[in-house]
This record gives sequence, C-alpha cells and structure tokens, in this order.
Amino acid sequence: MTITVYGIANCDTVKKARKWLDARGVSYNFHDFKKGGLTQERASEWIAELGVEKVVNKRGTTWRKLDQAIQESVTAESAPALLASQSSLVKRPVIDLGEIRLIGFDKAVQADLETLLD
Repeated sequence: MTITVYGIANCDTVKKARKWLDARGVSYNFHDFKKGGLTQERASEWIAELGVEKVVNKRGTTWRKLDQAIQESVTAESAPALLASQSSLVKRPVIDLGEIRLIGFDKAVQADLETLLD
C-alpha cells in the first residue's frame, strides 16, 4: 500500500502525524502543498468523498482572513478552485491510503490508521 500524506511541512498536526507514522516504521510519501500545490481535480475528489465541511479548514487563520462574502459562498462546487488557489484552507493532514482518505489527526483518525495498517 502506498501512503501519501498531504499537508504543510511546518503544520503542527502534520508534524504529529508524520512522527506517529515514523515511530511505527510506516513508509509514506509527503506532499507539501507549499511546494507541490493542490489541483482542483484532487480537491474535488476529496470533497466528493469526505464532504466540503470536512475538507475545508474553517478554524485556521487563512479562513479567517477571507472576505465574509467568500466564506458564505463556499460550496462543494466552488471549494475546489478556492482550495487549489489557497491550499492552506485544506484541513490537514490528508492521509491517502489508496482506497481510503483520512483527514486531520485526532484520536479517531489514529485508531482508524491502527486498524487499516494492521
């Protein structure tokens, strides 16, 4: 299984996820949004699978800096273009396990990873 971790290198949650994977000897590729960007197509796939509310990070500073009219107009149809232009708006990390994507890195995601990696 090829695992890809999508995120931003200096994000604390991404660091925590990568450290967790490293400690378990799990091999993965890291895709840094700041260096590799995010395509509208990939953002659209994530939204179709996980939902716009789960993929768009509405708690971060990038979201808070957006004009309120833009915030209010974000939908599953409009979000991919916005996420492609401002990848910091993606909730991080996105852990792509091939058939399944997990987003964030709370205890529930860790438990899911434990199950999926066994």
